[in-house]
Amino acid sequence: MKRTKSSVIPSSVVRRLTEYLAYAQTFGNENGDQWVSSREIAQALGLTSSTVRQDLSHIDFCGISKRGYHVKGLRAVLEDTLGANSVWRVAVVGAGNLGMAIAQNDEFRERGFHIIGVFDKDAAKVGRSVGPLKVQHVSAMPDFVSGEGIDIGIVAVPAAAAQGVADLLIASGVRGILNLSLSHIITPRRVQVVEARLTCSLLELSHRIKYARKENK
Repeated sequence: MKRTKSSVIPSSVVRRLTEYLAYAQTFGNENGDQWVSSREIAQALGLTSSTVRQDLSHIDFCGISKRGYHVKGLRAVLEDTLGANSVWRVAVVGAGNLGMAIAQNDEFRERGFHIIGVFDKDAAKVGRSVGPLKVQHVSAMPDFVSGEGIDIGIVAVPAAAAQGVADLLIASGVRGILNLSLSHIITPRRVQVVEARLTCSLLELSHRIKYARKENK
C-alpha cells in the first residue's frame, strides 16, 4: 500500500486532493485504463499545472515524463490518502431538513460513509423514519456511539446548540466531527473537526457573481 510522504498535508492541499480524486474517478470510469497529465487535470479543475504537480508531490505517487499519471494508480493512492477506501461509521445529530437530507443521501454510503444513527432532542421528531433508520433522542447517543463504534459525528443543529452537541459526541468517543452549523466549535486535539458552512459558501458565491458582473460591464 502506498503511503503519504508526510503525515501532515496542508488543509488547502487536502481540499484539492479531494477534487483530484473526484476527477480521477470520473475520468477512469469514462476512459478506462488511461493516463492523464497535470495540464489536463489543471484545465478540468481551473488550476495551474504547477499547482497540480506541487499538490501531488505530497503523496507517494509519481508521474512519467510525456505520459503523465496513470489514472487507476493515482485514484488508488488518493483513495488511500483520503481514507476513501475505508468504511466510516457516522451519526447525524439534528433531524431537521438538512440532517434528514444528509441521512437519506445514498451517495455517502457509496463513498464509504455509512450513516447508522440519527438523533434529535425534539420529541416530535423522535421515532420518525429516515430510510431504514429511526430518529433517536440525543439522550441515547452516548451509548449508541460507543456501542456502535461511531467514527464521525455530523452536527446539523442550530448554532446555539452546536458546541453542546459536539461536546456530547466527543465524550461519547467520536474521532471526527463535520460541523454544518454557523457556530465555530472547539474540540480537543485528538478529535478532528471540519467546518462546512453552506451559507458562507453561498455568500462567497454571491460575492464572486457580484464582482464578476462589474468586471464584465
